Amino acid sequence: MEQGKFTGAALETITLGGGCFWCTEAVFVQVRGITDVESGYSNGHVNHPTYEQVCTGTTGHNEVVKLVYDPAQISLRAILEIFFVIHDPTTLNRQGNDTGTQYRSGIYYSTPAQKEVAEHMVNELNAQKLFGKPVVTEVLPVANYSAAEEYHQDFFEKNPNQGYCMAVAGPKVAKFRKTFSEYAKA
Repeated sequence: MEQGKFTGAALETITLGGGCFWCTEAVFVQVRGITDVESGYSNGHVNHPTYEQVCTGTTGHNEVVKLVYDPAQISLRAILEIFFVIHDPTTLNRQGNDTGTQYRSGIYYSTPAQKEVAEHMVNELNAQKLFGKPVVTEVLPVANYSAAEEYHQDFFEKNPNQGYCMAVAGPKVAKFRKTFSEYAKA
């Protein structure tokens, strides 16, 4: 665990795959208590894959965001509640028009406690039939993570008028700000 910059509290890291990392990152950079968001690739079998390799679907990697958060400011459960609202956890290897294993829904934990929270939440959502279909989000330990290329980092912030950002990422950010205003950074 990392030490907090100002509080001295222990920070935690969780890695989430919810479709295109541009969209997921665009939301989580706005969440209070999250101190760092990095787009990357995880849970595949190629070391340090490129974006082009991941896009082929042959590396086994998922497009993910690695979140560093302060549990004194936001709980993992709250982070996962946001995660389940901003993507469709019921579609296997797809988010909207993006298809392929790199767009699968996944929670990649770094501690046993995170695994427990994630599994409990997936089971709870399935028991409640909240989405009308089973949640297919995989819950696995984070493995073979590497950061995405620099041009993917803060993509929405740097390219708000890009077509995909306007059509897909922008609405997800708006949905987050409306649904979870209590967690939005000022």
